[in-house]
Amino acid sequence: MGLTENNAAATRLNPVAEWAGYLGVAPFVLCLAGVGLLPDSGARELLQRIALAWGAVLLAFSGAVHWGLAIAGRLPWDAARTGGALVLALTMFASDAAGLR
Repeated sequence: MGLTENNAAATRLNPVAEWAGYLGVAPFVLCLAGVGLLPDSGARELLQRIALAWGAVLLAFSGAVHWGLAIAGRLPWDAARTGGALVLALTMFASDAAGLR
């Protein structure tokens, strides 16, 4: 069962959202490249911390999107979805509190 032109156009992601997604991954790629290529251990540690901080931002954003859609009535309020949105923020809080970031 293939996609028709109308169906493919309907499922195509907005170009701005698509670029935002790619740009969201760019800090991870750049930090990973820097960690692998830079000789200075201080710079590598800084890039690791930047990557972790960026990951925390993305996790918080992901949880906020789920909450926003649920509050707007576009997603059902079920235990799994609510717990999943909470786990993202709680995981980053716990790692920060434990000094893992």
